[in-house]
Amino acid sequence: MLLKDKVAVITGGAGINGLGYATARLMAEQGARVVVLDLAQADPAAAAARIGSQHLGLVADVTDKASCETAAAAILQQFGRIDILVNNAGITQPVKTLEITGADYDRILDVSLRGTLYMSQAVLPAMRAQQNGSIICISSVSAQRGGGILGGPHYSAAKAGVLGLARAMAREFGPEGIRVNSITPGLIGTDIIKGKLTEEKKAEIAETIPLARLGRADDIGGACVFLGSDLSQYCTGITLDVNGGMLIH
Repeated sequence: MLLKDKVAVITGGAGINGLGYATARLMAEQGARVVVLDLAQADPAAAAARIGSQHLGLVADVTDKASCETAAAAILQQFGRIDILVNNAGITQPVKTLEITGADYDRILDVSLRGTLYMSQAVLPAMRAQQNGSIICISSVSAQRGGGILGGPHYSAAKAGVLGLARAMAREFGPEGIRVNSITPGLIGTDIIKGKLTEEKKAEIAETIPLARLGRADDIGGACVFLGSDLSQYCTGITLDVNGGMLIH
């Protein structure tokens, strides 16, 4: 098993059809003890229980530093270590540049970018004590192509910020055995696009992708397993495109 005896924390992981839950499930299958973090209404405890009784679900708001620190302390009390963090929590909004309000901007950036910082800060002391750890930041193809299919410019800005933050952390903490990498998903068939694209539109988009299909949550989960495992032990500061080839440079 690739993640035997490792403790993996996934933010925004309770949505049954989401990237976070798929990642949690696949990491558990590879031997990790998984901690699902999410807001109370998402019921992270129930999500963790669906994966298995040995896993943990905690309520946490990644935009609140104290909430992140409380979650990290509870994980350390339960499992004694934190080996992997997947900064998955994020929200989007399909608006144009001139329509973005200050409140919109703050809300989108707070979850994706501030949340990535706060949760990383919460787990880094434990990883430094271990002199080992893997932080995986979920960005988006929209950060690279200048806009997505559903997300507005502020979403692209937030996800581009995630890439810069991850690289800076990789440079800072590499000497202590902590790796920090990013994944840029393409269009993935999760609840975030449910009801927003017709089947015809999805088919049109699939025709522009070399692998001829939209992504699945497990596609991202598998990449997270790789980056969390020792198979990627010489990878840090990288951006791993998982988009079926839609952004071949």
